[in-house]
Amino acid sequence: MKNKRNRLQVISEILRTTVVGSQEELLKILNDKHCEVTQATLSRDLKLLKVAKTPLSNGDYKYILPSYNKPIPVETTANTLISHGAVMSLEFSGQLAVVKTKPGYASAIAWDIDNKASEQVLGTIAGDDTVLVIPREGVSRNEILEMMNLTFSEKN
Repeated sequence: MKNKRNRLQVISEILRTTVVGSQEELLKILNDKHCEVTQATLSRDLKLLKVAKTPLSNGDYKYILPSYNKPIPVETTANTLISHGAVMSLEFSGQLAVVKTKPGYASAIAWDIDNKASEQVLGTIAGDDTVLVIPREGVSRNEILEMMNLTFSEKN
C-alpha cells in the first residue's frame, strides 16, 4: 500500500481490534489485507504511531497504541454517532474532537455540526473523510459527545 495515511489507519485498526505480538505477525495480517509493506517500513510506521509492547498475563506480549490514538468505545458513549453509518470513529486530542467518516461524507457532517451545535462548537474543519471539531471554551468532552449523539439521532 503506497498511501502512508491509509496504511497507518489500517495498522491502527488492526492493533485496536486484534492481539498482535510481533512485527512478523502484523506483516502477515497486513499481507492478508492486501497491504504489501516491508518490515523496515512497518517498523517506521510503528515508531511513528508510538506503538508500544505490553506484557499479557500469559507471558506473551502485544502491541498497543498510546491512549490518545484509541477511539472512544462505541458501545458506551458514541453509539448513536457511530450508528449514523457515515461516521467511523470519534477521538479526542485534548479538547479537540476528530471525527473519521466514510470518504466524501466529512463536509456534510461538519455542516450538520456547525448548524445544529453552535452553542457548544466554535467551528469545524472538514476534509474528505475527517472533521476537526473545535469546541467553545469551557465545553467538556462529554458535552461534545452528547451534542454529537443528539445531532445524529435526529437524522435516524
